Amino acid sequence: MSRRANWYDNAHMESFWGTLKPGLISRRRFTTRHEAWLAIFDYVETFYNRVRRHSALGYQSPVDYEHQLN
Repeated sequence: MSRRANWYDNAHMESFWGTLKPGLISRRRFTTRHEAWLAIFDYVETFYNRVRRHSALGYQSPVDYEHQLN
């Protein structure tokens, strides 16, 4: 499973869980599943996809990278 170019390799998800757990889950206790879903959705949409720096973009956030292009 861990050979190069194997589509079943879960390195991307391991990286995601590695940022989600310390960044959100370990600091909170959720009372309902819906509350957890909303918090995770907010984390992904506001931080993980927009603010977090990506190595493929020269360690810039996607927002900063788009501003640089325009």
